[in-house]
Amino acid sequence: MQSKVARRSKHAFSVIAFSIYILTAGAGGQVHTKGQFWTSSYAGNDAAPGMSDYESTAGYIPTLSFGNEFASGNLLDIEWAYRAVSTFSGDSLINDHYKNHRLWIRYASESLDVRLGLQKIIFGPAQVLSALSWFDTFDLTDPTGQTAGVSALRLRWFQSNTSSFWGWSILDDNDILSFGGRAELSSELGEWGLTFHHDPGDAVRMIGQSGVMINERHNRYAVDFRYDGLIGLWNESALISADQSRIRMLTIGADYTLPIGSGIMVMAEAMYVDSETPLDTSSNNYSAIMAMLPIGMIHQIMYISQQDWTKNRAYNYIRWSATYDRFSLNFILSLNPYRSEYGLASDYSPESSVGFGRGFQFMFVYNH
Repeated sequence: MQSKVARRSKHAFSVIAFSIYILTAGAGGQVHTKGQFWTSSYAGNDAAPGMSDYESTAGYIPTLSFGNEFASGNLLDIEWAYRAVSTFSGDSLINDHYKNHRLWIRYASESLDVRLGLQKIIFGPAQVLSALSWFDTFDLTDPTGQTAGVSALRLRWFQSNTSSFWGWSILDDNDILSFGGRAELSSELGEWGLTFHHDPGDAVRMIGQSGVMINERHNRYAVDFRYDGLIGLWNESALISADQSRIRMLTIGADYTLPIGSGIMVMAEAMYVDSETPLDTSSNNYSAIMAMLPIGMIHQIMYISQQDWTKNRAYNYIRWSATYDRFSLNFILSLNPYRSEYGLASDYSPESSVGFGRGFQFMFVYNH
Protein backbone atom coordinates (compact mmCIF):
# COMPACT_ATOMS: atom_id res chain seq x y z
CA MET A 1 0.00 0.00 0.00
CA GLN A 2 1.28 3.47 -0.84
CA SER A 3 2.39 5.63 2.05
CA LYS A 4 0.80 8.97 2.85
CA VAL A 5 3.99 10.71 1.72
CA ALA A 6 3.90 9.01 -1.68
CA ARG A 7 0.19 9.76 -2.12
CA ARG A 8 0.69 13.40 -1.17
CA SER A 9 3.68 13.67 -3.53
CA LYS A 10 1.71 12.28 -6.46
CA HIS A 11 -1.30 14.45 -5.64
CA ALA A 12 0.90 17.54 -5.45
CA PHE A 13 2.49 16.68 -8.76
CA SER A 14 -0.93 16.29 -10.41
CA VAL A 15 -1.99 19.72 -9.13
CA ILE A 16 1.22 21.30 -10.43
CA ALA A 17 0.80 19.57 -13.79
CA PHE A 18 -2.79 20.80 -14.14
CA SER A 19 -1.80 24.34 -13.14
CA ILE A 20 0.99 24.48 -15.69
CA TYR A 21 -1.37 23.06 -18.30
CA ILE A 22 -3.77 25.94 -17.68
CA LEU A 23 -0.89 28.42 -18.00
CA THR A 24 0.53 26.91 -21.17
CA ALA A 25 -2.86 26.47 -22.80
CA GLY A 26 -3.74 30.06 -21.95
CA ALA A 27 -0.48 31.21 -23.52
CA GLY A 28 -1.19 29.42 -26.78
CA GLY A 29 0.19 26.00 -25.87
CA GLN A 30 -0.55 22.99 -28.04
CA VAL A 31 -2.27 19.79 -26.94
CA HIS A 32 -1.43 16.40 -28.49
CA THR A 33 -2.93 12.96 -28.00
CA LYS A 34 -1.59 9.56 -28.97
CA GLY A 35 -1.85 6.00 -27.78
CA GLN A 36 -0.72 2.43 -28.15
CA PHE A 37 -3.06 -0.56 -28.14
CA TRP A 38 -1.97 -4.17 -28.27
CA THR A 39 -3.56 -7.57 -28.02
CA SER A 40 -1.95 -10.98 -28.09
CA SER A 41 -2.82 -14.66 -28.04
CA TYR A 42 -0.38 -17.26 -26.74
CA ALA A 43 -0.41 -21.05 -26.89
CA GLY A 44 2.16 -22.99 -24.86
CA ASN A 45 2.87 -26.47 -23.57
CA ASP A 46 4.03 -25.78 -20.00
CA ALA A 47 1.17 -24.15 -18.12
CA ALA A 48 1.13 -23.85 -14.32
CA PRO A 49 -1.01 -26.42 -12.47
CA GLY A 50 -4.68 -25.59 -12.93
CA MET A 51 -3.96 -23.01 -15.64
CA SER A 52 -4.78 -23.14 -19.34
CA ASP A 53 -2.26 -23.64 -22.15
CA TYR A 54 -3.84 -20.61 -23.83
CA GLU A 55 -3.36 -17.02 -22.73
CA SER A 56 -4.61 -13.72 -24.05
CA THR A 57 -3.61 -10.17 -23.22
CA ALA A 58 -5.04 -6.76 -24.08
CA GLY A 59 -3.44 -3.46 -23.19
CA TYR A 60 -3.77 0.22 -23.93
CA ILE A 61 -1.63 3.28 -23.14
CA PRO A 62 -3.38 6.57 -23.93
CA THR A 63 -1.08 9.59 -23.81
CA LEU A 64 -1.91 13.27 -23.43
CA SER A 65 0.79 15.90 -23.83
CA PHE A 66 0.67 19.66 -23.94
CA GLY A 67 3.23 22.40 -23.94
CA ASN A 68 4.34 25.77 -25.13
CA GLU A 69 7.44 26.85 -27.03
CA PHE A 70 8.42 30.39 -26.18
CA ALA A 71 9.93 33.02 -28.45
CA SER A 72 13.34 32.32 -26.92
CA GLY A 73 13.16 28.74 -28.18
CA ASN A 74 12.68 27.31 -24.69
CA LEU A 75 10.01 24.67 -24.19
CA LEU A 76 7.69 23.87 -21.29
CA ASP A 77 5.64 20.70 -21.70
CA ILE A 78 3.81 18.00 -19.76
CA GLU A 79 3.00 14.38 -20.58
CA TRP A 80 0.57 11.97 -18.95
CA ALA A 81 0.10 8.34 -19.98
CA TYR A 82 -1.95 5.60 -18.34
CA ARG A 83 -1.26 1.88 -18.69
CA ALA A 84 -4.15 -0.61 -18.59
CA VAL A 85 -3.33 -4.30 -19.18
CA SER A 86 -5.30 -7.49 -18.50
CA THR A 87 -4.08 -11.06 -18.98
CA PHE A 88 -6.28 -14.14 -19.09
CA SER A 89 -5.44 -17.84 -18.80
CA GLY A 90 -8.26 -19.40 -20.74
CA ASP A 91 -11.23 -17.37 -19.47
CA SER A 92 -9.72 -16.69 -16.01
CA LEU A 93 -8.17 -13.32 -15.21
CA ILE A 94 -4.65 -13.89 -13.84
CA ASN A 95 -3.25 -10.38 -13.92
CA ASP A 96 -4.44 -6.83 -14.40
CA HIS A 97 -2.38 -3.69 -14.29
CA TYR A 98 -3.88 -0.20 -14.08
CA LYS A 99 -1.59 2.66 -13.18
CA ASN A 100 0.13 5.78 -14.45
CA HIS A 101 2.74 5.00 -17.07
CA ARG A 102 4.16 8.53 -17.48
CA LEU A 103 3.44 11.74 -15.59
CA TRP A 104 6.08 14.41 -15.97
CA ILE A 105 6.78 18.11 -16.45
CA ARG A 106 9.75 19.24 -18.56
CA TYR A 107 11.59 22.48 -19.16
CA ALA A 108 13.99 22.38 -22.09
CA SER A 109 16.34 24.82 -23.76
CA GLU A 110 19.14 24.41 -26.27
CA SER A 111 21.55 23.22 -23.59
CA LEU A 112 19.35 22.12 -20.66
CA ASP A 113 16.61 19.53 -20.14
CA VAL A 114 14.94 19.27 -16.70
CA ARG A 115 12.18 16.72 -16.16
CA LEU A 116 10.16 16.02 -12.99
CA GLY A 117 7.80 13.09 -12.44
CA LEU A 118 7.19 9.52 -13.60
CA GLN A 119 9.57 9.09 -16.53
CA LYS A 120 11.91 6.78 -18.42
CA ILE A 121 15.61 6.73 -17.48
CA ILE A 122 17.64 4.45 -19.72
CA PHE A 123 21.27 4.51 -20.83
CA GLY A 124 24.12 2.24 -21.94
CA PRO A 125 25.01 0.66 -25.31
CA ALA A 126 24.18 -3.01 -24.54
CA GLN A 127 21.11 -4.37 -26.31
CA VAL A 128 20.22 -7.67 -24.59
CA LEU A 129 22.57 -8.30 -21.65
CA SER A 130 22.88 -4.89 -20.02
CA ALA A 131 24.93 -4.24 -16.90
CA LEU A 132 23.47 -0.71 -16.85
CA SER A 133 19.76 -1.55 -16.98
CA TRP A 134 19.36 -0.03 -13.51
CA PHE A 135 16.08 1.88 -13.86
CA ASP A 136 14.31 0.37 -16.88
CA THR A 137 12.57 -2.83 -17.93
CA PHE A 138 13.25 -2.55 -21.67
CA ASP A 139 13.16 -5.92 -23.42
CA LEU A 140 14.16 -6.26 -27.07
CA THR A 141 11.76 -9.19 -27.46
CA ASP A 142 8.72 -7.01 -26.57
CA PRO A 143 7.15 -5.66 -29.80
CA THR A 144 5.56 -2.75 -27.92
CA GLY A 145 8.98 -1.30 -27.02
CA GLN A 146 7.68 -0.08 -23.65
CA THR A 147 9.56 0.22 -20.37
CA ALA A 148 8.46 1.04 -16.83
CA GLY A 149 9.23 4.49 -15.47
CA VAL A 150 10.58 5.84 -12.20
CA SER A 151 9.49 8.86 -10.12
CA ALA A 152 12.42 11.20 -10.44
CA LEU A 153 13.86 14.63 -10.97
CA ARG A 154 16.29 14.35 -13.87
CA LEU A 155 18.55 17.02 -15.34
CA ARG A 156 20.56 16.82 -18.55
CA TRP A 157 23.04 19.51 -19.50
CA PHE A 158 24.44 19.49 -23.03
CA GLN A 159 27.70 21.35 -22.63
CA SER A 160 28.64 20.87 -26.31
CA ASN A 161 28.01 18.56 -29.24
CA THR A 162 30.53 16.13 -27.75
CA SER A 163 29.73 16.14 -24.04
CA SER A 164 26.68 16.03 -21.76
CA PHE A 165 26.01 15.56 -18.06
CA TRP A 166 23.07 13.92 -16.29
CA GLY A 167 21.87 14.23 -12.72
CA TRP A 168 18.91 12.54 -11.06
CA SER A 169 17.13 11.93 -7.80
CA ILE A 170 14.72 8.96 -7.67
CA LEU A 171 11.93 8.25 -5.17
CA ASP A 172 11.19 4.52 -4.88
CA ASP A 173 8.06 2.72 -3.68
CA ASN A 174 9.38 2.78 -0.08
CA ASP A 175 9.81 6.59 -0.15
CA ILE A 176 13.61 6.20 -0.24
CA LEU A 177 15.33 8.97 -2.16
CA SER A 178 18.40 7.87 -4.13
CA PHE A 179 20.55 10.02 -6.39
CA GLY A 180 23.20 9.80 -9.06
CA GLY A 181 24.63 11.19 -12.25
CA ARG A 182 26.26 10.40 -15.55
CA ALA A 183 28.80 12.03 -17.87
CA GLU A 184 28.89 11.28 -21.60
CA LEU A 185 31.73 12.14 -23.98
CA SER A 186 31.98 11.59 -27.74
CA SER A 187 35.25 11.60 -29.67
CA GLU A 188 36.82 10.02 -32.74
CA LEU A 189 37.72 7.06 -30.55
CA GLY A 190 34.09 6.37 -29.61
CA GLU A 191 31.43 7.27 -27.07
CA TRP A 192 32.20 7.06 -23.35
CA GLY A 193 29.98 7.13 -20.29
CA LEU A 194 30.73 7.37 -16.56
CA THR A 195 27.85 6.69 -14.14
CA PHE A 196 27.40 6.87 -10.36
CA HIS A 197 24.36 6.14 -8.20
CA HIS A 198 23.90 6.12 -4.41
CA ASP A 199 21.02 4.09 -2.94
CA PRO A 200 20.55 4.50 0.85
CA GLY A 201 17.74 1.92 1.06
CA ASP A 202 18.13 -1.39 2.89
CA ALA A 203 15.05 -3.18 1.53
CA VAL A 204 15.67 -6.16 -0.73
CA ARG A 205 15.88 -5.00 -4.34
CA MET A 206 17.12 -6.27 -7.67
CA ILE A 207 20.00 -4.52 -9.43
CA GLY A 208 18.36 -3.68 -12.74
CA GLN A 209 17.51 -6.76 -14.78
CA SER A 210 20.60 -8.71 -13.72
CA GLY A 211 18.73 -10.99 -11.29
CA VAL A 212 21.18 -10.06 -8.50
CA MET A 213 19.53 -9.06 -5.20
CA ILE A 214 20.90 -6.73 -2.53
CA ASN A 215 19.50 -5.55 0.82
CA GLU A 216 22.06 -2.92 1.86
CA ARG A 217 22.65 0.73 1.18
CA HIS A 218 25.15 0.81 -1.64
CA ASN A 219 26.93 2.76 -4.36
CA ARG A 220 26.95 1.87 -8.04
CA TYR A 221 29.86 2.79 -10.31
CA ALA A 222 29.97 2.13 -14.03
CA VAL A 223 31.91 2.92 -17.18
CA ASP A 224 30.67 2.17 -20.69
CA PHE A 225 32.08 2.58 -24.18
CA ARG A 226 30.87 2.19 -27.76
CA TYR A 227 32.84 2.37 -31.00
CA ASP A 228 31.27 2.35 -34.46
CA GLY A 229 33.68 1.48 -37.24
CA LEU A 230 33.87 -1.46 -39.61
CA ILE A 231 32.16 -3.29 -36.78
CA GLY A 232 30.41 -1.94 -33.70
CA LEU A 233 32.05 -2.67 -30.34
CA TRP A 234 30.82 -1.87 -26.84
CA ASN A 235 31.47 -2.52 -23.18
CA GLU A 236 29.59 -1.96 -19.93
CA SER A 237 31.42 -2.46 -16.62
CA ALA A 238 29.68 -1.93 -13.27
CA LEU A 239 30.61 -2.29 -9.61
CA ILE A 240 28.01 -2.30 -6.83
CA SER A 241 29.70 -1.72 -3.49
CA ALA A 242 28.23 -2.01 0.03
CA ASP A 243 29.54 -2.80 3.52
CA GLN A 244 28.95 -6.55 3.11
CA SER A 245 28.44 -6.87 -0.62
CA ARG A 246 30.43 -6.64 -3.85
CA ILE A 247 28.76 -7.18 -7.20
CA ARG A 248 30.77 -6.93 -10.41
CA MET A 249 29.10 -6.96 -13.83
CA LEU A 250 30.77 -6.89 -17.22
CA THR A 251 29.15 -6.87 -20.66
CA ILE A 252 31.01 -6.89 -23.98
CA GLY A 253 29.33 -6.86 -27.37
CA ALA A 254 29.82 -6.44 -31.10
CA ASP A 255 27.64 -6.11 -34.19
CA TYR A 256 28.17 -6.21 -37.94
CA THR A 257 25.93 -5.99 -40.99
CA LEU A 258 26.57 -8.77 -43.49
CA PRO A 259 26.31 -7.54 -47.11
CA ILE A 260 23.74 -10.16 -48.06
CA GLY A 261 20.51 -9.05 -49.72
CA SER A 262 19.31 -5.91 -47.98
CA GLY A 263 21.78 -6.56 -45.15
CA ILE A 264 21.71 -9.00 -42.23
CA MET A 265 22.60 -7.41 -38.91
CA VAL A 266 24.27 -9.84 -36.52
CA MET A 267 25.08 -9.09 -32.88
CA ALA A 268 26.76 -10.98 -30.05
CA GLU A 269 27.04 -10.13 -26.35
CA ALA A 270 28.58 -11.81 -23.34
CA MET A 271 27.97 -10.94 -19.70
CA TYR A 272 29.77 -11.93 -16.51
CA VAL A 273 28.25 -11.36 -13.05
CA ASP A 274 30.16 -12.01 -9.84
CA SER A 275 28.14 -11.52 -6.66
CA GLU A 276 29.13 -11.61 -3.00
CA THR A 277 26.22 -10.57 -0.77
CA PRO A 278 24.68 -11.70 2.55
CA LEU A 279 21.89 -13.19 0.41
CA ASP A 280 24.04 -15.10 -2.07
CA THR A 281 27.52 -15.74 -3.43
CA SER A 282 27.70 -16.71 -7.07
CA SER A 283 29.34 -16.24 -10.45
CA ASN A 284 27.31 -16.40 -13.62
CA ASN A 285 28.12 -16.28 -17.33
CA TYR A 286 25.62 -15.40 -20.04
CA SER A 287 25.75 -14.94 -23.79
CA ALA A 288 23.36 -13.74 -26.45
CA ILE A 289 23.34 -13.68 -30.23
CA MET A 290 20.89 -11.81 -32.42
CA ALA A 291 20.27 -11.65 -36.16
CA MET A 292 17.85 -9.32 -37.96
CA LEU A 293 16.91 -9.66 -41.61
CA PRO A 294 14.77 -6.93 -43.22
CA ILE A 295 12.65 -8.11 -46.15
CA GLY A 296 11.61 -5.11 -48.19
CA MET A 297 10.27 -2.05 -46.40
CA ILE A 298 7.66 -3.83 -44.28
CA HIS A 299 8.80 -7.25 -43.15
CA GLN A 300 11.54 -8.23 -40.72
CA ILE A 301 12.74 -11.47 -39.16
CA MET A 302 14.51 -11.36 -35.78
CA TYR A 303 16.24 -14.23 -34.00
CA ILE A 304 17.61 -14.00 -30.44
CA SER A 305 19.30 -16.82 -28.55
CA GLN A 306 20.39 -16.42 -24.93
CA GLN A 307 22.44 -18.92 -22.95
CA ASP A 308 22.87 -19.16 -19.18
CA TRP A 309 26.12 -21.14 -19.07
CA THR A 310 26.19 -21.49 -15.29
CA LYS A 311 22.73 -23.07 -15.04
CA ASN A 312 22.86 -24.62 -18.54
CA ARG A 313 19.63 -23.01 -19.74
CA ALA A 314 18.89 -21.82 -23.27
CA TYR A 315 16.29 -19.27 -24.38
CA ASN A 316 15.39 -18.91 -28.07
CA TYR A 317 13.12 -16.33 -29.69
CA ILE A 318 12.10 -15.97 -33.34
CA ARG A 319 9.82 -13.16 -34.54
CA TRP A 320 8.48 -12.32 -37.94
CA SER A 321 6.92 -8.86 -38.00
CA ALA A 322 5.17 -6.75 -40.60
CA THR A 323 5.21 -3.06 -39.74
CA TYR A 324 2.89 -0.56 -41.39
CA ASP A 325 2.34 3.15 -40.75
CA ARG A 326 0.18 2.68 -37.65
CA PHE A 327 0.20 -1.01 -36.77
CA SER A 328 2.36 -4.11 -36.76
CA LEU A 329 1.67 -7.83 -36.91
CA ASN A 330 4.04 -10.04 -34.92
CA PHE A 331 4.30 -13.83 -35.03
CA ILE A 332 6.58 -15.16 -32.28
CA LEU A 333 7.99 -18.62 -31.61
CA SER A 334 9.77 -19.15 -28.27
CA LEU A 335 11.69 -22.12 -26.91
CA ASN A 336 12.54 -21.81 -23.22
CA PRO A 337 13.39 -24.08 -20.26
CA TYR A 338 10.47 -25.95 -18.68
CA ARG A 339 9.24 -25.16 -15.17
CA SER A 340 10.73 -28.41 -13.88
CA GLU A 341 14.20 -27.16 -14.83
CA TYR A 342 13.90 -24.26 -12.35
CA GLY A 343 12.99 -26.47 -9.38
CA LEU A 344 10.26 -24.08 -8.26
CA ALA A 345 7.61 -25.18 -5.80
CA SER A 346 4.11 -25.00 -7.28
CA ASP A 347 3.17 -22.22 -4.83
CA TYR A 348 5.96 -20.01 -6.22
CA SER A 349 5.58 -20.87 -9.89
CA PRO A 350 4.19 -17.97 -11.98
CA GLU A 351 0.65 -18.42 -13.22
CA SER A 352 1.54 -17.23 -16.70
CA SER A 353 2.91 -19.82 -19.10
CA VAL A 354 4.80 -17.23 -21.18
CA GLY A 355 8.52 -17.85 -20.86
CA PHE A 356 8.23 -21.55 -20.05
CA GLY A 357 8.54 -24.42 -22.50
CA ARG A 358 7.54 -24.08 -26.14
CA GLY A 359 5.07 -21.41 -27.19
CA PHE A 360 3.64 -19.53 -30.13
CA GLN A 361 2.31 -15.99 -29.84
CA PHE A 362 0.56 -13.56 -32.16
CA MET A 363 0.62 -9.89 -31.18
CA PHE A 364 -1.13 -6.98 -32.85
CA VAL A 365 0.19 -3.51 -31.98
CA TYR A 366 -1.62 -0.34 -33.05
CA ASN A 367 -0.18 3.15 -32.59
CA HIS A 368 -2.20 6.30 -33.14
